[in-house]
Amino acid sequence: MDKKYKIGYTTGVYDMFHIGHLNILRKAKEQCEMLIVGVTTDELCYKRKNKYPIICEKDRMEIVEAIKYVDKVVAQSDMEKIRPVKELNADAVFVGSDWKGTETWNQYEKEFAEVGCTVVYLDHTDGISSTILREKLNNQ
Repeated sequence: MDKKYKIGYTTGVYDMFHIGHLNILRKAKEQCEMLIVGVTTDELCYKRKNKYPIICEKDRMEIVEAIKYVDKVVAQSDMEKIRPVKELNADAVFVGSDWKGTETWNQYEKEFAEVGCTVVYLDHTDGISSTILREKLNNQ
């Protein structure tokens, strides 16, 4: 079966890996021959959210790498978007549909188009997130 894209790229923290993460990776892989996943480093996570993930970066990378939909894992150590797209030769970037239409992602779409890369928005799995899991754990 021919896939629409050759190399797809997506990023995430993937803390407390759950079905929402798996759904995104599955949907992305359905559309590309090779799926490369950037796993957010512990330091970047702390910089952005002022908290460290529950599962350390090394373990999160190993978990994501073991998923059959994932062909390669790289560390995401900054929020730069165009550099990894160019470095990895990605022709598709997969991101949650909650970003669609935002000023930031409208700009990314233009920048990516200039290097032959398409932004593909994937639906979020309702009712699950690492934040929801963290809250459940705190309320035990």
